[in-house]
Amino acid sequence: MSAAFEILLVLLLAVGTFFVLVGSIGLVKLSEFFKRLHGPTKATTLGVGCILVASIGHHAALGDGLGLRELLITGFLFITAPISAHLMAKAALSLAEKDPRPPTTPRDDASPPDSR
Repeated sequence: MSAAFEILLVLLLAVGTFFVLVGSIGLVKLSEFFKRLHGPTKATTLGVGCILVASIGHHAALGDGLGLRELLITGFLFITAPISAHLMAKAALSLAEKDPRPPTTPRDDASPPDSR
């Protein structure tokens, strides 16, 4: 395996890891459901896609073939992530039409401790 190809694989892994991290932080830190939905579905899909492409490249360079498992995971991920995000968004919009109040977060539901 050449040094340039190894650097390319490391860059793909670094970019993929960065996007997975950004998607995870977005899931935790963003305030509203629709904002929290955007982080994991967009950024994490791109991140996992880069990691899987690096894995395919690594196996191809070693002579193991293209890696059927990685190709199946990539196809499954790119098909299911947008569909599940779309269905969750439609369900949230449907619930919002029935009850216009925004849903509460666990911090909003927590009652302050008694000072007695």
